[in-house]
Amino acid sequence: MRRSALYLTVAGYGFRRHATYRVATAAGVFTNTVFGFILSYVFTALWSERPRLGGYDEAQALTFVWVGQALLASVALFGGGVEGELQERIRTGDVAIDLYRPADLQFWWLASDLGRASVQLLGRGVVPMLVGALAFELALPVNPLVWALFLVSVGLALLVSFALRFLVGLSAFWLLDGAGISATSVVLATFFSGLLLPLTVFPGLFGEVVRWLPWAGMLQVPADVLLERRVGVGVLSGLLFQLGWALVVLSLGRWAQSVAVRRVVVQGG
Repeated sequence: MRRSALYLTVAGYGFRRHATYRVATAAGVFTNTVFGFILSYVFTALWSERPRLGGYDEAQALTFVWVGQALLASVALFGGGVEGELQERIRTGDVAIDLYRPADLQFWWLASDLGRASVQLLGRGVVPMLVGALAFELALPVNPLVWALFLVSVGLALLVSFALRFLVGLSAFWLLDGAGISATSVVLATFFSGLLLPLTVFPGLFGEVVRWLPWAGMLQVPADVLLERRVGVGVLSGLLFQLGWALVVLSLGRWAQSVAVRRVVVQGG
């Protein structure tokens, strides 16, 4: 019970901390909205030539664009949050302080990152989505249950995202500079999440493979839930897909954390 209260406090601190960056949030809203318009016009031109590309009609494709812009910051598709901060604390040796806390390192950073993600979802997610809905004809659902399932899927997407970025952050225990692996992580998340194009657009075996990778749980699955391309058992399978990858990658993170704590001398500490 005390640990739960502690992690809730950490999440609240993460929320308040990132909520103070109002100018940065406003700039992010503007940037997401501009990119949303650019991608929308690109998608409009593309879907005018291929009306059912990837199995989406034009309204669904445009909705996919704006869902991506709404989730981009909270799911950290371009990186940010835990991996950068954790790498810096490992490099300077400040992570030793984290290890002395009466809290699990992974759960501490998860709580903090969920606080950050909540701010980004509210601050940089809602406004771009509203602008997109006003400017374009989007295929948004009217059933409240669909929206509720979408929010569950978004929550699982945040877990998958954190799990992957926590692993990237831990890499600093072994690497002198984590910039390379961080950049690689961003490229993988950008391409394989569906941010650039829905993953159903990719043909053949390659398309099948990318839809089973963990990054698909960060955007492709939540978008398909909102677009009602997953219904009934399909929704359940999508949520289980996200939960399964979250548990697998979180478990890898716990293993890497235990190895690092036992065997690695903190750089700079």
